[in-house]
Amino acid sequence: MVGGAHLKVYDAGVLNDHSRYALRTVPGVGSAGSSLISLQVELILQRAGDMSGGYELQRTDAKGEGVFATRSFQVGETVMVGVIEAELDHNHAHASQLSEKRFVLHGGLITKVNHSCEPNCGIHLNASGAHDFVARQPITASQEITFDYAMRNYTVEHFAAHCQCGSPRCRDHITGWKDLPSERKADYRGFAVPYLTDIDNQDATERAGHLVRIQPGSPHQTGQILNVAGVVTE
Repeated sequence: MVGGAHLKVYDAGVLNDHSRYALRTVPGVGSAGSSLISLQVELILQRAGDMSGGYELQRTDAKGEGVFATRSFQVGETVMVGVIEAELDHNHAHASQLSEKRFVLHGGLITKVNHSCEPNCGIHLNASGAHDFVARQPITASQEITFDYAMRNYTVEHFAAHCQCGSPRCRDHITGWKDLPSERKADYRGFAVPYLTDIDNQDATERAGHLVRIQPGSPHQTGQILNVAGVVTE
């Protein structure tokens, strides 16, 4: 960027049927050959790097549109970088939940990634608080990129009666974190939004507090929780 010039970036949120990225112009800021580029634009630039190989929008036989890898990804590698496009006042089919009461809409192809009960991606938070998709299994070129909607939303109430992921571990219903069995939550440790385990820990602490009974003459202080079973730790 040279002072006063404009920076053209590829907007990964706009694709046509051939999966080409549309160009848009971002005004430069400052002079003397430098500018301050917002975190959002930086993240869009990262996604633009996937033009020559990374992921693309395709149609599926049973689930409509989906996002497919155009190259391989190793476990732990960032597959898609999330960018928050808008704040939402309620949960809905494309809402990403960042905390117990905060919902946002991600830009780009994040909203096109389909659910699977045996997903190859999980979620990490990036510096902006948006959701990056990170490979939890090796992903090969032409493989559909998937995640479990329960990795981000505490409750899910906006989908068809039966899940269509086709996984051998399919739960038959697309559920939120609240309704996941404990063993599945353990499988997703490190790949789910942190507020979800925070809620579980708080619930476990409250349940344990109800179970504590301080007998007369007990050496322990009133209200002290001696042992909290089921608390999730990272």
